[in-house]
Amino acid sequence: MQRYPLGGFSVSRIGFGAMQLPGPGVFGPPRDRDEALAVLRRGAELGVDHIDTAQYYGPDVANELIRAALSPYPGTLALVSKVGARRDGSGGWLPYSEPAQLRRGIEDNLRTLGVDQLAAVNLRLTDGTPPGQRFDDQLAAMVQARDEGLIGGVGLSNVTREHLLHALEHTPIACVQNPFNLADRASMPVLQECTAREIAFVPFFPLGSGFGRANPVLGSEQVRSVAARLGRTPAQIALAWLLDLAPNVLLIPGTSSVRHLEENLAAAGLVLDDDARQQLTAAAP
Repeated sequence: MQRYPLGGFSVSRIGFGAMQLPGPGVFGPPRDRDEALAVLRRGAELGVDHIDTAQYYGPDVANELIRAALSPYPGTLALVSKVGARRDGSGGWLPYSEPAQLRRGIEDNLRTLGVDQLAAVNLRLTDGTPPGQRFDDQLAAMVQARDEGLIGGVGLSNVTREHLLHALEHTPIACVQNPFNLADRASMPVLQECTAREIAFVPFFPLGSGFGRANPVLGSEQVRSVAARLGRTPAQIALAWLLDLAPNVLLIPGTSSVRHLEENLAAAGLVLDDDARQQLTAAAP
């Protein structure tokens, strides 16, 4: 599998996103703990060396599962998390983005994962505020954590190209994590900027939304047509299209099923032909 730099690591271009390991709504324990642990261990067997997680997945649940399944961690495993949000007692999503809260979020991730340093941590923007003093203060908290050795690299999530360019005036950026897939290409300018600057771009929801709504990616006529012609699944086609966009695209498809995990990872060996590439790229978002 092809590789790309990420926060001091060199990782396979398809990793694993831990968001689907907790219970419904990314809240509470998994439906099947044994299967969740099996997914993580099977991923490691198949070469997954980039896991994306967050303390507020559960909360604590995803990190605890990762630790139970994989600790002591191999030295090649890049654990990446994010800060900027928290959960209330009923599972609601709340901002947690003041500088001191960001620092606590990083420390909570280190504690629950049982590590001294994370490969990278993404500053997740939740309010859409343009660059300004608040963003600068948030960045400063992230830079301080990096300089103190708690994180290997500073990442950004849910940002515009303007945010990225502003952040680069203050610090190197290890990765950017934005929503991006065949049906949602709004972050194309961010991807293009990352590609030009050789920054890892990590699309979340690479297969469309994971929350039970009608999926415009896997239900796409174009995706299904290409999948049928190439003898692959729609999910593999959608992942291959993302990998084909640029060498700095790193995927983190999530699942709570070993079968789906194996299917997703198999997309790494799929090369789209010109007809497939043109048909998928021309598909209306």
